Amino acid sequence: MGPVSKGGDASVLLSCHGLHRWFGGVSALDGVSMRIMRGEIFGLVGPNGSGKTTLVNVITGFYPPQRGRVEFEGRDITGIRPHRVTSLRIVRTFQNIALFRGMSVLDNILLGRHVYMRPGALRTALYWWLARKEEVAHRRVVEDIIDFLQLESVRLDPVDVLPIGLQKRVELARALAAEPKLLILDEPMAGMNMEEKEYMARFVLDVHYERGVSVIMIEHQLDVVMGICDRMAVLNYGEKIAEGVPREVVSAPDVVKAYTGLRRSDA
Repeated sequence: MGPVSKGGDASVLLSCHGLHRWFGGVSALDGVSMRIMRGEIFGLVGPNGSGKTTLVNVITGFYPPQRGRVEFEGRDITGIRPHRVTSLRIVRTFQNIALFRGMSVLDNILLGRHVYMRPGALRTALYWWLARKEEVAHRRVVEDIIDFLQLESVRLDPVDVLPIGLQKRVELARALAAEPKLLILDEPMAGMNMEEKEYMARFVLDVHYERGVSVIMIEHQLDVVMGICDRMAVLNYGEKIAEGVPREVVSAPDVVKAYTGLRRSDA
């Protein structure tokens, strides 16, 4: 991990500088730069295949960029492994639900505490003296999150039997268990009906305002982004084509063309 940059803006939480990532002959990211400020909800949108998930994978260490760098709190974190990114309290959910089938809601959320756990043979053997107090503390954090996200009624249910809206909420709960400074939500409302989307939008706002978490939200629903995001960026074919306040960005000619194939004057 690189040194902390001198003279950086303390209000900037995450910076991406000229990120390039290609797979064979396909350019997934082409010089993408952006900044996420502390205490904001930032929307990341674009058509399918525009590079949104690739950008998140680069930020979280799944794919190292071929060129460019990523800084978090002024420190270069380019290419560090995903588990180390999580230890910096950058936490994500996934586009496809990635819960552990056959396990309860409670156990799935407890797994979000793994970054704070200290497993070992000695601690297991001396559970009542060394590990029990720690386990109780982890369970207290998880029970608070279950209450916060209104999952009490399903806390012991297997995640397999839950509707998709509740499964997405369990994923959000597991991410919160890692106590993120930056929470990255990859299409958190995909597959939901309107009522479930409204619940999720409310919970994202609650996480932001009540827990002080900065959020990057990848989302196809422009109405959701405009309703809850402070700023947004639009990707298309791996390039950033617009960034700014949502109501201005969605009317930009390049954004209209990317989504409709027409210029605004022709639409």
